[in-house]
Amino acid sequence: MQSPAEIVPHSGGVIGVSWLMIALPLLGAAILLLGGRRTNKWGHFLGVAMSLGAFVVAVLSFMELLGLDPDQRRRGFELFEFIPGMVNLGMLIDPLSISFALLITGVGSLIHIYSVGYMSHDRDRRRFFAYLNLFVAAMLLLVLSDNYVGLFIGWEGVGLASYLLIGFWQHKPSAATAAQKAFIVNRVGDFGLLIGIFTIWTTFGSLAFGDLTHEVTGQASQGTLTAIGLLLLLGACGKSAQLPLQSWLLDAMEGPTPVSALIHAATMVTAGVYLVVRSGAFFEAAPTAQLVVTIVGVATLLAGAIIGCAKDDIKKGLAGSTMSQIGYMMLGAGLGPAGYAFAIGHLITHGFFKANMFLGAGSVMHAMNDEVDMRRYGALFPVMKITAVTFIVGYLAIIGFPLLSGYYTKEGIIETAMHHNAILGWLAVLGAGLTGFYMSRMVFMTFFGKKRWADDAHPHESPAVMTWPLIILAIGSIGLGAFLVLGNRFMTFLSPAVGLPADVPEPHVFGVGPAALATLALVAAGAAFAWFRYGAAQVPALAPRGSFLTTFARRDLYGDALNEALLMRPGQWLTRIAVFFDNRGVDGLVNGLAAGIGGTSGRLRRVQTGYVRSYALSILFGAAAVVGALLYVGNI
Repeated sequence: MQSPAEIVPHSGGVIGVSWLMIALPLLGAAILLLGGRRTNKWGHFLGVAMSLGAFVVAVLSFMELLGLDPDQRRRGFELFEFIPGMVNLGMLIDPLSISFALLITGVGSLIHIYSVGYMSHDRDRRRFFAYLNLFVAAMLLLVLSDNYVGLFIGWEGVGLASYLLIGFWQHKPSAATAAQKAFIVNRVGDFGLLIGIFTIWTTFGSLAFGDLTHEVTGQASQGTLTAIGLLLLLGACGKSAQLPLQSWLLDAMEGPTPVSALIHAATMVTAGVYLVVRSGAFFEAAPTAQLVVTIVGVATLLAGAIIGCAKDDIKKGLAGSTMSQIGYMMLGAGLGPAGYAFAIGHLITHGFFKANMFLGAGSVMHAMNDEVDMRRYGALFPVMKITAVTFIVGYLAIIGFPLLSGYYTKEGIIETAMHHNAILGWLAVLGAGLTGFYMSRMVFMTFFGKKRWADDAHPHESPAVMTWPLIILAIGSIGLGAFLVLGNRFMTFLSPAVGLPADVPEPHVFGVGPAALATLALVAAGAAFAWFRYGAAQVPALAPRGSFLTTFARRDLYGDALNEALLMRPGQWLTRIAVFFDNRGVDGLVNGLAAGIGGTSGRLRRVQTGYVRSYALSILFGAAAVVGALLYVGNI
């Protein structure tokens, strides 16, 4: 395996002004938030323009990067001194960061455009676009920074923006609660990331990626490297909704649907995968931490798939799907350099087909009076053909239908996992079979079968400002995977940033390998079972009670109950004990001392009568006592 290329100082060309990718959406957010009502009529257009401007800068930077020799494709430059004598904030434009920048700004801009139609009747649309711009700017800062300090600032900015957008309709108690939950759960992961950054600084004396991408084994003990890897993984689990910090993700569907698309496809949940790949030197030097990454990935991809099998809420079904697909990416990232390209490649293709399906779900909701229960859909294909066809393209891509985007990238992860550890590989195959079932269930319940609409529902196709982004995303869902994977093209492109493995097998492109055949067979079986249960059969309007396993999946594998039992209830008792100790212990001691002094003072006050004869008598008795004491002492 080759080491990542050295970072080359850069100041000219488009790359030299690539900071505009961050500055433009940040400026848009500032104008929209501070401009007040004067921006209501045109604020949404400004938000779209700023995101598109960032996309143009990203494309031009990408083209300039391609024009350089491969070993020169890591360009860095400083912006300003952040902590004098310690940390400078700068930017790193390399194949890894520019891949994320293209995804964030490209898919993000399509979501902005879609939102113009989706949020057209919302009186706070200006504020919504301000938050979208802020989200994009924070995510770009995260992936374009050249050190962990800048990454962490963007990391927290993403957390803030997600809180604002998930709780955008704060008049709904469920939305306000979901925003708080996402914020708090992410703080747990962020605490791990912060401690990990502190440990890196104290161990290596630097937080710059350029100083930490080479061999680190001899510079720290194995225990320290393992601790760093696990702490970084904890941060990644929070942002990417991986076990055990996944509980916020499904509740986050309370935000407007474009928010769900942005979080799940282009920004927040991809940040953890970026962190693991960017910090690859630590994980490669700590095999235990690297193994934990793969275990977390496999466990999460199965957990998300199981949850998706039992959800009737179309957005929550897609959220479980995101949790599962990010698990595949984590698995790939945990496989080391052999899996990095497939992990990031799947992240990019997933950005297209998942944004496509989330926006498609929003289009369905837009036509169905914001109804999210798939049991009240059915037979929507004839009346929403563009939405249906584009959604089905995304569906075929995510289940790994041959020759579509998801097939190549997911198959690459499964094949690499098989070569690394057969157990991990076969569990990933099982997850693919579950994906075939729950995604087919979603398509059949929504677009096929009999009508199950409410009487006041009048489904219709969405306006062009919403359907054109769906068409563009569907096109990307078809051919992007083959372009990235075939010939190991994307791996070669990423090599300067992550290193190139010496020998990585190219995935079987026509399903001729054992793993590929098993995957396709399980996916087909899952889709067939979904058709038998939800396509050919009558879907009841109310969900049946189901078995224990169904209840287990509906309640998100009892994740909230587990958090309540292990964290919330003990926290409540700890708080009550602390309050009791404060009231009866600390306050009791202070108040008791004050009461004692007050009581003594009250009693002594009675001695002060104000009569001279009383004071004279007291002096006489005192003098007699003193004389008596002296005589007694003299006789000893």
